[in-house]
Amino acid sequence: MPGAYSALQVSINGGVAQVVLDHPPLNLLDATLMLDLDRFAASVSGNDDVRVIVFDSADPDFFIAHGDMTFADDPATFSALPIAPEGDQSLNPMMRLHERLRSLPQITIAKVRGLARGGGAELLSAMDMRFASLEHAGLAQPEAAGGIIPGAGGTAYLPGLVGRARALEIILGTRLIDAATAERYGWVNRAVPNAELDHVVDTLAARIAALQPGVARAAVEAVDAASDSIAHGLERGNELLGQLLGGPAAARLTQAVLAAGAQTRDKERHLEGIFDKVQ
Repeated sequence: MPGAYSALQVSINGGVAQVVLDHPPLNLLDATLMLDLDRFAASVSGNDDVRVIVFDSADPDFFIAHGDMTFADDPATFSALPIAPEGDQSLNPMMRLHERLRSLPQITIAKVRGLARGGGAELLSAMDMRFASLEHAGLAQPEAAGGIIPGAGGTAYLPGLVGRARALEIILGTRLIDAATAERYGWVNRAVPNAELDHVVDTLAARIAALQPGVARAAVEAVDAASDSIAHGLERGNELLGQLLGGPAAARLTQAVLAAGAQTRDKERHLEGIFDKVQ
């Protein structure tokens, strides 16, 4: 997997795949980058040793500038891109790519150091989590200013992240949203000082990768089920909880946590530290 791409740098360590977008001069979401991302997603989807994927950019100014605007001059070539051939062929290739990334069994996290507009912002919105550089990151959906609407999933992803009214503000306002505002709106999880971005994301990724197998995926499925309705979310969450409780890991960890002092007044002040030691 590592070294097999022309626009990506991929490394894997401790259950975390680090994917660095490296496609000068702008990290444009063109055919080359799309095909590399699609190949990576296909290769990692069945890899149980990879539990978290962190996406970063080699360019400090741009995460992904936007989709390749020359696609508009040759829509037939764009439509024929062999992206996610098993996906819904009624969707355009960029939508299929983002849906493939969104549906990966791993947890996907982005480090946004620079700008991400159009298709780049939509790719970010398809991920599970996004963390942004407070000083340098910015996101935008400028398509309406060019006479179209976001065409790579933005109209579907944004309402669930920021709500209907703010999704319309972002799409119809066409302006760049700074990191602090993106955090307030819910487009990114957190905007943190640039110097702290690696530590914040890498620490979280390592913690998720260290969870017992199946826990992270169950959490995603339970949360996603609630987007249909609270009733469906409760039903699916109960099913997934039952599956995990029936496994050996839950009983072993619970016994270890209790043996380490959980449910005592003194140790409960430091419960997170106890959980860290028994993983």
